[in-house]
Amino acid sequence: MLTLKTIRDEKEKVISRLKIKNFNAEDIVEDIIRLDDQRKELQFAKDNLQNKLNEISKEIGKLFSQGLKQEAENAKGQTTEVKEKIKTIETDLSATEKQLNELIVQLPNLPHESVPPGKGENDNVIVKEGGKIPELSIKKPHWDLIKEYNIIDFELGIKITGAGFPVYIGKGAKLQRALISFFLDEAEKSGYTEILPPLMVNEDSGFGTGQLPDKEGQMYHVTGDNFYLIPTAEVPVTNLYRDVVLTEKDFPIKNMAYSACFRREAGSWGAHVRGLNRLHQFDKVEIVQIRKPEDSYNALEEMKNHVEQILIKLNLPYRILKLCGGDISFTSALTFDFEVFSAAQERWLEVSSVSNFEDFQTNRLKLRYKTDNDKKTRLAHSLNGSALALPRIMAAIMENNQTPDGILIPEILREYTKFDIISKQ
Repeated sequence: MLTLKTIRDEKEKVISRLKIKNFNAEDIVEDIIRLDDQRKELQFAKDNLQNKLNEISKEIGKLFSQGLKQEAENAKGQTTEVKEKIKTIETDLSATEKQLNELIVQLPNLPHESVPPGKGENDNVIVKEGGKIPELSIKKPHWDLIKEYNIIDFELGIKITGAGFPVYIGKGAKLQRALISFFLDEAEKSGYTEILPPLMVNEDSGFGTGQLPDKEGQMYHVTGDNFYLIPTAEVPVTNLYRDVVLTEKDFPIKNMAYSACFRREAGSWGAHVRGLNRLHQFDKVEIVQIRKPEDSYNALEEMKNHVEQILIKLNLPYRILKLCGGDISFTSALTFDFEVFSAAQERWLEVSSVSNFEDFQTNRLKLRYKTDNDKKTRLAHSLNGSALALPRIMAAIMENNQTPDGILIPEILREYTKFDIISKQ
């Protein structure tokens, strides 16, 4: 969330920048400043009364030591009155702080100055394209290929759980596992430390990375224990550093994690979400970095290059988009999306988002650091990216590499799969 200092000191900037996200912040900002003024007044009144109470208590001690018992008892009556006033102010202060926090968390992160204006995905800006779109002699979509080669079964998933929970079979399961291992190995080569996190988080973790309360309806909620199934490994991995004060020697922090991800995807329907295009459970390798503010945009570029190199090695046609204000997430300051071209579907499929959240998440997480020369704590910056999400990569590999003899495996994956082609048995 935005800091109160930013909201107060840069009021006009906050209102102006959030218009890029199509968010009218003027009324909320005014209410936040008013409530903060009210909070300060209440805190000042409470502090004054507390000081008065301390003075009376000292006076009572002196009176007793001088043998002036009646005067001391009279002074005690004053303390009761002051304590009641303090109690009333504390109630008002608590209610004001609650209202203030409820308003602050409604404000999205400020978009970076380079974020283009726009209403939605059609206004995103293509910054780079790479790879070659294959010319296919046959063009079967992956939902037909998986049946033909018996490598993924959606009907079994519906039987066991419900729609959006596929079952991977034989070489389909091995290809999935190969991709996970390949993604993890590539991240390790780039200096990331592997984490195997829990698949459920508590409310504090969901709030820390911005999923709660903004995306509560998209998460699976385990009501008995008040846990949430993770929508991405970003949530538990970033929360490793909640309430932590780092030192300069801790940087750079670079973690990676493979996990299953769970998303309700309420309201998703139509041909564009068919097959592997959108699932309720899917696998993903996530990369997360914690950086000093002056280093975070270099880190974002590094992460962007990392994802691009994976797609090049998989020989997939891709493009990189800078998200516009209307399409960028609530928590992000700057996001680049990666899409691969599906030759059979003849459309681009999003496979990764790489984002810099600046200090928006770390303010929620209370994730700070100290420099070697200054004991003052500062908010760190957090970043994350998909490197990569599996379903649409699987779909693109199958569709772009289909031949009359079977589905060819990208060369980089063959040492992992131990086979070169998926053919009919």
